[in-house]
Order: sequence, then C-alpha cells, then structure tokens
Amino acid sequence: MTFPSASEPEIDEEQRNEAGWRPFLRRNQRYLSAIGTLLVIALFGAAIFHLTAEVHYDEVVAALADTSWQSIAAAVLFTGLSFLALTFYDVAALDYIKRKLPYADVALTAACAYAVGNTAGFGALSGGAIRYRSYSRLGLQPEEIARVIAFVTLAFGLGLATVTCLSLLTVGEYVAPLTGLEPFWLRTIAVVVLGGLLTTFILAGEGREVRIGRLTLRLPDSRTASRQFLVTALDLAASASVLYVLLPSGTIGWPAFLAVYSFAVGIGVLSHVPAGLGVFEAVMIATLGRAVDVDTILGALVLYRVIYHVLPLLIAIVMIIGVEIRQFAGHPAASSVRRIGGRMAPLLLATLALVLAIMLVLSSVTPTPDENLAFLESYVPLPLVEGAHFLASLLGLALVIVARGLALRLDGAWWASIVIAAAALLLSLLKAVALAEAGMLAFFVVGLLASRRLFVRPASLFGQALTPPWLTAIGVICLGALVVLLFVYRDIEYSRELWWQFEFSAEAPRGLRAFLGVTIGASAIAIWSLMRPATTTVEPASDEALERAIAIVDAQDMSDANLVRMGDKSVMFSADGSAFIMYGRRARSWIALFDPVGPLQAWPDLIWQFIETARANGCRAVFYQVSPVGLAYYADAGLRAFRLGELAEVDLTRFELKGGKWANLRQQVSRGQRDGLEFAIVEPEAVPAILPELAAVSDAWLAHHSAREKGFSLGAFDPQYITAQPVAVLKCGGRIVAFANILKTATKEEGSVDLMRFSPDAPKGSMDFLFVQLMEYLKVQGYRRFNLGMAPLSGMSSRQIAPVWDRAGRAFFEHGERFYNFKGLRAFKSKFHPRWQPRYLVASGGLNPILALMDATFLIGGGLKGVIRK
Repeated sequence: MTFPSASEPEIDEEQRNEAGWRPFLRRNQRYLSAIGTLLVIALFGAAIFHLTAEVHYDEVVAALADTSWQSIAAAVLFTGLSFLALTFYDVAALDYIKRKLPYADVALTAACAYAVGNTAGFGALSGGAIRYRSYSRLGLQPEEIARVIAFVTLAFGLGLATVTCLSLLTVGEYVAPLTGLEPFWLRTIAVVVLGGLLTTFILAGEGREVRIGRLTLRLPDSRTASRQFLVTALDLAASASVLYVLLPSGTIGWPAFLAVYSFAVGIGVLSHVPAGLGVFEAVMIATLGRAVDVDTILGALVLYRVIYHVLPLLIAIVMIIGVEIRQFAGHPAASSVRRIGGRMAPLLLATLALVLAIMLVLSSVTPTPDENLAFLESYVPLPLVEGAHFLASLLGLALVIVARGLALRLDGAWWASIVIAAAALLLSLLKAVALAEAGMLAFFVVGLLASRRLFVRPASLFGQALTPPWLTAIGVICLGALVVLLFVYRDIEYSRELWWQFEFSAEAPRGLRAFLGVTIGASAIAIWSLMRPATTTVEPASDEALERAIAIVDAQDMSDANLVRMGDKSVMFSADGSAFIMYGRRARSWIALFDPVGPLQAWPDLIWQFIETARANGCRAVFYQVSPVGLAYYADAGLRAFRLGELAEVDLTRFELKGGKWANLRQQVSRGQRDGLEFAIVEPEAVPAILPELAAVSDAWLAHHSAREKGFSLGAFDPQYITAQPVAVLKCGGRIVAFANILKTATKEEGSVDLMRFSPDAPKGSMDFLFVQLMEYLKVQGYRRFNLGMAPLSGMSSRQIAPVWDRAGRAFFEHGERFYNFKGLRAFKSKFHPRWQPRYLVASGGLNPILALMDATFLIGGGLKGVIRK
C-alpha cells in the first residue's frame, strides 16, 4: 500500500511529545472503557444492595424453590421461541446483502452467536466473533460479515426502540418512577421517537438512497423493515415471557411488563456491561418492586438468567460436540454442524468456562444449605472443608484465564481446563455437596474430551497477557461477588475476628476469606498482565535466513514475496521450514507483510505462531495486504479483516491489444515508438553494468517528486536488491530514461514490478509503453498473470449498512487527493482492464485496526515526518 512518502526512520519522539487530554484518551481508551464498565457495575450493584434492603438470602432461596415446574417448562418453551425468532435476524441480513446460505447453517450460527453474546457479551466471546468464524468458513467476505453484524445490531436496536415506545404509550406510569420523568413526558418522548422511525420507514420506500451531505445512506425497503419489526416484536415478546411466567400470576399485566422488560434490556445494552449483568436486574427490581415482593423478583431473575442465558449455551455445546462422537458423525442431520461446528466449539466452551468461573466464585461467598452442612460435619474434617471452600474460589478465577486460552484453541488451556474442572468438581462435593455445580463441571469435562482434536495450538498458557476485556470480566466477577457477599451476610456485623473463625457454622468467615483470595489473585493477574515486559526483540533477518526465505519464494506463485530480498524485514519460519512470514515492528504492532509465503497447509500453524509470539511480547499481531485465501485462518485465530483496497491482476493468457477497449493503450504504444522508445530486458548478471545509469534515473525521479525511499511493503533503490532479478528498461536516443525491476518466481504463475522510476525528461506515456511491452514479454515467457499492485482504499462501500471502516475509507478515497493520488492510481491501473481482487488488513477489533494502519503507514514511510512530508 503506497501511502505517503518516505524519510529517515523516526523513533517515537513525536508520540512522546504529544500532550493534552485527547492524546491521553486515545492512547488509553481501552483501559478507560474498562474502568467505566466497572464503575457502572459498582453503581448498579450499590443500587441493587439498596433496593433489596429488606430482603434476606433465605427468602430468595425459598422463592426459587417455590417456582413450579410448569412455570419452568413454559419459560423453556418461550426461550426456544425467542431463539427461533433470533435466527431470522441473520436470515434477513443475508437477504439484504444478497447472499444465500442454507437455513440450517444460518440458524446454527445465529443460535450459537446469541447463546455466547447473551451470556458473555464482550470482546472475543461475542456474537460477532461467532459469526465471523462461521460465515468466513461458509464463503462470506469480511465486509459482508461486517454488514451482517451491522444489520443485526441496527435491526435489534431499532426494533427494541419501537417496541419500547409503543409500550410506553400505554404503561408509562410504571416506568416513570425509575426515570424521574412524568408519564406525560415519557409518552411525548415515545411519540417523537416513533415519529422519527415512521418517517424513516416512509422515506425508505423500496430501498431508496438518501444523501446527507457527502454520506449516502441506503435505507431498507418497506418489506425488510416490516419483517424486521415483526421479528424483533416476536423476539422481545418471547424473551419477556420467559421472565414473566417465572413471576407469580397477577403480578403485573403483560403489556406493562413488556414495556418494563424492553426498557431494562435497552438500559443494559447501553451500559456496555457484559450481558447487562446487574444493570438489567437493578432496573427490573426498581420498576417491579412496588408490585411484587423483591425476594420473588430476585428468585425469578436468577432462574431467568439460567434458563435464557445458560441453558441455550449448554444446548449449543451438546449440538456441536455431538458430531465429535464417531457414531453420530455420519448422520445427515449433523452435516451443517460438522461443517462449521469445529470453528464455534472453542468459543462455546470458553463461554461455558466463564459461566463456571462465575458459579465457583459466587458459590464461595454464599452459605451451604443446612442439611448439606450437617452431612459434611459428620464425615469430612473441618480443615478439609475450609480448604476446599477457599481453593474452589481460586479455581474459579483460574477458569477465567483458561477461558481465553480455550477461545484461542491452546492445547495448554485444554489440559489446564481438564485439571481445573476435575479438581473443582471434587472440591464442590467436599465444600458443600453441591451436586448441580458438580454436574455442570462434569458436563464441561465431557465437552472438552469430545472436542480434544480442536485444541492443537502449542503455546504457553502462562505467557498469555490478558487483554482489557478479559481483565474487565475478572473485575466484574469480583464486584459481583462483593455485592452477593454483602447481600447474603448483611445482618452480620463486621469485625476483625471474623477472619479467624473456623467452624462448620461460620459461613460468613469462609465467604470473606474466599473473596479475599479471589481479590488478591485477580489483582496479581491484572498487575502481571499490565506490567510484564516484552521477552524478545525484533531483528532483521540474517543472511542465512534470507537465503532460506528466497528459496521458498522461488518455489511458490506470489511474485511480491520477493520483497523479502530487501533484507529490512524479520523472518519467521514454520516448524517444518517450508513457509515463512516476513514482518516488521512499529510501536506495539508486529506487522506481517502479505499472507504466509509457502504451502497452504503450513499457513494455519504459522499464522498462529506469529500471533502467539507477538502477544507474548505485549504487542498486537497485524497482517497487512492479505488475500481472501487465508481469511478463514485469520478468523479462526480470533482476528478480523478490514478492507485496504483492491489488487489489480491482468490475465496474460488473454492479453492482447485488440478491440475498442484497448484503443488508448495502442495509441500510447504507437506514440512511444514514434518518440524512439526502445524496450529491453536486462538479466541479473548484466544489471551491475548499467547500475550507474539506473541510479541516475532513480535520483532524478526522487528529486522531481520531492520524495525519499520507502520501505517495508515497497522496495528501495538498493544495489543488492536491484541486481537480484531482471530489470525492464526504456531507452531513448541510446540513454535509459525509465526502468522497473521485475519480480518473478520459478513457477511462472505471476510476474510483477516494484520500483518504477523515470527521468523527468522521459517522453510522455513512457510508463504505459513500458508496462505494455513488459506484459507482452512475460506472456511470451509463459507467465499466466501480471500483478499491477494495489489501489489503496479502492472498492470500499459508503452505504448505510457498510461498516464504519469502509465508509471512512470510501470518504478518504473520494476526498483525500491532497494526501495521496488514490483515484489517479486506480485510473492508471484500470487502463489495463485488470481483475480487481480485495486486499485486507487483519487485526483484532476495537481501535487495533486503526492503530495498526497508522503503524504500517509509519513503517512504510519511515516515521511520522516521512509521512507528513509527502
């Protein structure tokens, strides 16, 4: 990607000199967001503690026990209806982007995405991660997957707003006390919002495009909008009914409850707290507390979380791992699961590990039932019970750490999960005879054993630094445990003596000690993740490594891989030595140039090896200018693809200057011949003789363009690099006026050029003449295609449903001519009527792709000054 010009490489002094609050916020946004999430959790936790001031833990347990099996069965039924409705979000999204996939595949993907997203709802464990891994395996391009995710998110948000506003028109008085507004104003706001949504619906017509300034929005047609409203209404109605049937009958009318439920879900979504944990509960208690006993609400909310959040996750895992059992593998019903299940199972099991971690930590701060405690007192020594209680809480914290490793398919995480789950299972029996807890852990172990073949990535589990979302999850668990601890033992006055009480009946001291252990462990993990130093440095490839890499380049098809000959990049080889990745480092980004070079079967492990090494050094892994071929491998490693532009390829087997579309190029060739241009290929052994002339042309070109040499993704005029392969030259009057070094491999699949330099006095159209002559030469030599290079930011969409990345890139492509000649470069390549192939930047989500693109631009340009100067 030929973003702006070069200068001498700069160290990070410009970044060091930045001052003010904006750079501070930009650098620390992830950490500030995590702190904000924890503050929201703390505030709503305090609200729950205040709202339940008159409630006792025993009353909540009694309310849970009093729930009828008929109510539970009805809740399960409505959960199934809700998830059925949720699958049609993805169906409509695929229809909107005009892609057709089998419903079985879409339904499985959507169900698993919502099972994970509803339960975890953050970072790597989200519905977006599930969709990206699954749909990339089903052939969707990254921008198409991003549009699906955007459509689903927007459809749910608009549907939720519509249903909530319609409900508020009739039951505003139930929500008014919570908001502090009068029912009249709530209804007024609802009418205004509904009016805006109705106006949008009318404007949409049949997919009309509306232009707002420079932005073009494609509105969904009325059929799509109507269908999505019905899907959202069905989803919300069914999910609200899950909680409604768990409450005592006659508590509140169903329409009023739907409004309250929709409002609570919306507040939970806006809070950005994982799964709306604590936020949703606080809103429901504050709203319904006047109509029903709070202990009953708490009991219903606990059951709702289990039935609507945990149960679908368990069912999804059963479906996925079922096909791992050999006797079911050949069943026709398993075909869809078998196709994409292997990409989703690690995320599902990681989510379950997170759920089990919460279960273990919370159970450590809640009392053991009296009958179980009496049984333990008769058969188990007190020190064993105390130790089991304390250790089980720490194992819960350990499960959070291995959950991340499971999501990344680490073999070490699989072994650690087996050991932790087995130990926790035993301890759960010793500390409280917790049969349900032990059963969940046993289910987890079975799922791990059935999915063993999926966890094959060799990596050090303890070398993994937890990212801010995972540290936030640990913080949320600790805060949740604190709220539960204070709620359960609110009637016990605190004293320092509690810490030293060791008795079977001393439940509060056991809970305090367990919470302290979890807090200390979580703090240690956070400090280690945030403060640990990098373990290695990045050095350019040695001469021996370059020779090995060049041998691999010559045996494969990608001509651009010859950029490794520059020697300015580091090289990482696969375990078997058959493939390599060339990369550079800028700031906290390890940036790999192109896909791995070598056999396709070596790519997955090599990609993972690079990602693992970058993370072990506290850096982000980035892949720059990658092709669609490897997107499934990057998605499987938890990375996302963002379009950079399009690569132009000319099919040399069909290249000939005949027909009307080639008229302009024919004229340029004829003009060049009249101007006396002569084309020639200089073989490598003869290049040193003309090197002074080439250097003169190159220096004149750089001076004329006020530019310096670039690097990384582009070659520089280095004698060793220039003399490594043939050079195409143009002469005029016996003097070289233009040249281009040719990149090629022994397979003759593809040819390309890197440096293209010409003298300021070269005849007009010289580069067109050179390219035509070079393509005709390569065609005669038996090459199949010619790589014209990438047009940056080309091919990006500006439609409403397009990702923000694409719309921003499109806007820069259209209006960024003062920074770079984006349109001119694409127009030049278009002269040769190429096939346009997308190229991507691959990184993790959040701000990482933006920071990675900045780092790549600085790496190419040679620092901030080099970028600004040209």
